[in-house]
Amino acid sequence: MAGVTRPATGEPASASKAGPAAGVGPAPEVGSTAAGGGSPAQPFKLVVGAVGLVVTAYLVCTVFLAFAWYPGWFGSNDIVIGLAGLVLGIGGAVVFFWFLNMAVEGFPSRLSRGLVPYAFLLPGLSLIGLMLVYPTVQTVVYSFANDRSTDWVGWDNYRAIFASRGFWQALLNNLLWVVVVPVLSVAFGLLVAVLADKLSPQGEKTSKSLIFLPMAISFVGASTIWGLIYAYDAPGTTQTGLLNAIVVGLGGEPQTWLQMSGGRLNSLLLMAILIWLQTGFAMVLLSSAIKAVPEDTIEAGRIDGAGEMRIFWRIIFPQVRGTVLAVFITVLIVVLKVFDIVYVMTNGRDNTDVIANLFFRKLFTEQRAGEASAVVVVLLLMVLPVVFYQVRAYRQAEEER
Repeated sequence: MAGVTRPATGEPASASKAGPAAGVGPAPEVGSTAAGGGSPAQPFKLVVGAVGLVVTAYLVCTVFLAFAWYPGWFGSNDIVIGLAGLVLGIGGAVVFFWFLNMAVEGFPSRLSRGLVPYAFLLPGLSLIGLMLVYPTVQTVVYSFANDRSTDWVGWDNYRAIFASRGFWQALLNNLLWVVVVPVLSVAFGLLVAVLADKLSPQGEKTSKSLIFLPMAISFVGASTIWGLIYAYDAPGTTQTGLLNAIVVGLGGEPQTWLQMSGGRLNSLLLMAILIWLQTGFAMVLLSSAIKAVPEDTIEAGRIDGAGEMRIFWRIIFPQVRGTVLAVFITVLIVVLKVFDIVYVMTNGRDNTDVIANLFFRKLFTEQRAGEASAVVVVLLLMVLPVVFYQVRAYRQAEEER
């Protein structure tokens, strides 16, 4: 019947159906996509991508140097230079990564797939190495050199700073900032987060916006604002400072608040600025953590007759403890590096100096690069344990999820 041969060729029907499925047809070429080897290398793409990378990086760096060295080419206009830098920076990054992608695609597909993540991480890691790792290593090296970094002096710079009363004063002030600012920032942020959660939706939004608003202000801007609060005018004249206006209005005498070092009052007044700035940051994160607490656990506590304070400390706080710790450590790192507020308000006068301000003064005012490097190395050693602890805490929190 019709199932034995095909009418056109007379070939057995079973042979016609076998074909490629049975492996009868021609074998695919070795190294082809069908054989699982991926596409071959594309030398043209590789060369164009590599050349484009070099040319793009060279042109971007050259133009940015021209901004600094030849501002007249751009009309010596800061706004024009800023806008040009913004466009060049973003556009240059886009073009750079476009050529980088082209260069990676020029490799054989199997190798290209493995290179992609490393290729796109390389520019970022290179910038971190250039802007962070290299200066850190170089600073440690310079801390053992003289003021011009031309000769080795061993441990002399460290002996000099540790023998200085000003260094210990600054170190003590840093420790005082570390004790006061993170604790109060987190405490106020937690308090506002809890209380705002009890308000109506509109009241919560308004209160949180007002508390968070200082986060949009720079440290220098905040210091200028608070300078109006602490300002001093001679007795008998109109007081422009808020504190002195209140004191005089109550029948007292105006005070030079930032010169009152007794009980570290002036340092505490400076700390109030940073607490004002960081409370909004703490509030936002802690508020999110509190809202993530399951409502069932809170309702169970209320059914058992627990009051609001007991519910907070026994139910809510244990569930947001990880966020509290993260916020505390983040603020602590900011405090260890505090500089702007002290520099703008007092520049370290009247026993308000801190490590970062001491470094700045030794480097740019006293021209003692060796001692300045030693001071900043001490600051680095103070920050590193906190950073390591923060990383470890984050990893533990991730493992517990």
